[in-house]
Amino acid sequence: MKVQEVRTLDVPQLKPYLTLRRPQEHIQQGIFVAEGEKVVRRLLQSGLKVVSLLVTRKWFDELERKHSLDGFDIFIADKELLESIVGYSLHQGIMAVAHVPEEPDLHELLQHLPHPFLIVALDGILSAENAGVIVRNSGAFGVQVILADKTSSSPYLRRAVRNSMGAVFRLPVLHVNLAETLPKLGCKVIAATPNSDQTLQEADLTGDLCVVFGNEGTGISARVLAECDFRVAIPMLNETDSLNVASASAVFLYEVQRREARPSR
Repeated sequence: MKVQEVRTLDVPQLKPYLTLRRPQEHIQQGIFVAEGEKVVRRLLQSGLKVVSLLVTRKWFDELERKHSLDGFDIFIADKELLESIVGYSLHQGIMAVAHVPEEPDLHELLQHLPHPFLIVALDGILSAENAGVIVRNSGAFGVQVILADKTSSSPYLRRAVRNSMGAVFRLPVLHVNLAETLPKLGCKVIAATPNSDQTLQEADLTGDLCVVFGNEGTGISARVLAECDFRVAIPMLNETDSLNVASASAVFLYEVQRREARPSR
C-alpha cells in the first residue's frame, strides 16, 4: 500500500479524477470512476482491480479499519481540494479509479447461466443516470447479464456507476451490436414499448428471457425492434402515455420476477 498526502491535484496519477467531464476518455482507457461511500466500499469488496483511491484522512482511517487496501495507490487530500474537482460536494470526500473488467465471451456465458435466465438489453439509452438505475433495478430483480448496445451509454460511465449504487460490479456487462447479438441468445426477446402487441399482464414471461429497453425519446430502434419476438407495454391510467425508461424497467423486471422466481447469480 502506497499512501501519499497531496495538497495539489497536479499529480500524474490523479489525472482521471480531473477528467470527470470527459467520460469517453475513461472508456477508451478501460477505467471508470467510483464515488461516494457505498459505491467505493462495494468496489473494494468486488474483486475488481482498483487503480487508486482519492480520499480525505477521515475516510482513509475508516476504510483501513474495514477493507484490504493493498495493491493500489492511495492519495489523501483535504475535502476542499476534492470538492474543487467538480465544484461542489458531490463525492463525499471518497473516490476511486478502477479497471473496467474484461468482458466475458457471450457464448460461454450463456452456457453457464442457470435457467430460466433473464437478460436486460439497453438500446440507445443516452442518459448515464438512466443506464445506472436500470442496472440497479436489474440487480434487484434477478437479471444475470446486461447487454449495452454501442449506441447506449455504458454502465461503466461515472454517473451510471454512481446511480447503480455498485450493482454494476456484480453483473457481467457486454458492449455489443444488439441487432446482431439478440438472435444469438436462444431465448424470447421482449421489447418494452408503449407501441405493443400486448400488456405486461397478458405477456408470457416464463422461460429464458431478454428484455430490451430503448431510447428515452424515440424508444427502441427499428433495427433492434425487428429482432424482438414480442412488444409488451405497461398499462397506463389517467392518459399517461409512458414512464421514464428507468422507472419502466423497475415495473417490468418486478413483474417478470414475480411471475417466475429466477435464480440469482
